[in-house]
Amino acid sequence: MCEIMRALVLLFFVCFWLYDVTHNHNSISVASQSTEEDTVFVNGTVAIGSIDDDFVCATMDWWPPEKCDYGTCSWGNASLLNLDLGNDILLNAIKAFSPLKLRLGGTLQDKVIYQTEDSPKHHTSFVKDSSQLFGFSDGYLPMPRWDELNILFKNAGAVVIFGLNALQGRTIDSHGAAVGDWNASNAESFIRYTVNKGYTIHGWELGNELCGSGVGTRVTADQYASDINSLHNKVQDIYSGSELAKPLVLAPGGFFDSSWFSDFVDKAPQSVQVLTHHIYNLGPGSAPDLVDKILDPSVLDGISKTFSDLQMLLKNSKTSAVAWVGESGGAYNSGHNLVTNAFVFSFWYLDQLGMAASYDTKTYCRQTLIGGNYGLLDIQTFQPNPDYYSALLWHRLMGNNVLSTSFSGTKKLRTYSHCSRKTQGITVLLINLDGNTTVQVDVSTENGGSRSTLNLEQGLKDSKATKNDVREEYHLTAKDGDLHSRVMLLNGKELTVDSAGQIPSLEPMIVGMSDPTSVAPFSIVFVHIPNITVPACK
Repeated sequence: MCEIMRALVLLFFVCFWLYDVTHNHNSISVASQSTEEDTVFVNGTVAIGSIDDDFVCATMDWWPPEKCDYGTCSWGNASLLNLDLGNDILLNAIKAFSPLKLRLGGTLQDKVIYQTEDSPKHHTSFVKDSSQLFGFSDGYLPMPRWDELNILFKNAGAVVIFGLNALQGRTIDSHGAAVGDWNASNAESFIRYTVNKGYTIHGWELGNELCGSGVGTRVTADQYASDINSLHNKVQDIYSGSELAKPLVLAPGGFFDSSWFSDFVDKAPQSVQVLTHHIYNLGPGSAPDLVDKILDPSVLDGISKTFSDLQMLLKNSKTSAVAWVGESGGAYNSGHNLVTNAFVFSFWYLDQLGMAASYDTKTYCRQTLIGGNYGLLDIQTFQPNPDYYSALLWHRLMGNNVLSTSFSGTKKLRTYSHCSRKTQGITVLLINLDGNTTVQVDVSTENGGSRSTLNLEQGLKDSKATKNDVREEYHLTAKDGDLHSRVMLLNGKELTVDSAGQIPSLEPMIVGMSDPTSVAPFSIVFVHIPNITVPACK
């Protein structure tokens, strides 16, 4: 009888395993089904782009707890108005970047009234009302709350971009367009308060998603240019005589529309220092095929035209403005639980960072630091989600100069490289979208625009290093091979904050230079190679 019971139990587990394998393609087994060997080529002759030191940026939004999408309310107390600013993990998560750029804004920024001395006092913000623009009433930022936010920013060493209300003074016409001049009086009062308090603001951004066809409403390029010229002049005036550094002026903070952006830049070439655009290239958070899109190279490549077109527009214009991604959450309407806050999203996120940098984008702001289903931090516990650690590793390893990178093997391996940050050598990012194949990767350099067959060992000889030298590898995988896991492993070890809310150290594997890098199925690897010297990194 015991033998029969054992056989039945064994049969049950075998059947369960077969069902899991055949029905859950987002989980992976430990062993891969195949192995490929190929070479990543890095052209280190000249940089193809450069990024800010604080390229990694995250947003903080205004949405109240009543913001719900597809029957799910995912914002909780993550708003600029109600977030627990005294949470230790929040402070430490920002400080770990030293610095982290923060963009304060979002849809409801164009309904925010700043409660300075000359503005009316209200106590109720953003009441849900489907009859109003964006589905909510106006919101109010009390100056004591602004003071509290700035204490956090100072203690955490954050670099702050503030998104101003660009709809003040306008009316919505019968076609849904916002018409009339921007009334800057409340914004001017708020900026003066900020300067008088000595708060450092890196940039003032005007409006959110009002360009092109807009979201909710829209403003013409001519009118927007006039308004940004006005903001530029006010910033120059308010900061004159102040010891604070003059901040950047940013706009329009919306989806790229070539014709609109071109007209805008032509009419405000000197007033705007940064052109900001938004990216949600995976569609709505409710889409059932989000994971399939994330793992599809053709979908990831689709957004490259936006980067390329904006790069060419700036190159051919009279402005000295640079491009930023001012907000990007991948899937709009708050993302999707266990996808945009899980390990699988790091494939999309890190690919976005690599691609944006390769088109000379200076800063990339992730929606959000906290809030919605796409936050870097959990809205309840503040525990970092996997993308937080991906962002932190990028920030610490990928330097300013971007190198042209190519791979001759499977399209499922995404590759990017930069000069290393604050150290010698280069750092290569390898993203394996294939769940069945391990890729054994050698890295070669290209010289003078022609591809060489230089492998790591030969590269070390050329840079006068020894064969015994090593490189550092950071292997990122999902806990239990589950792409929907919100726990990330670094070199096989779970990443989690300690009892004091401290961010864990991110330690590499030390690997001999003569061995290829083994990129496991559904994994991400940062490879820091200190002893390859290329002209672009000198």
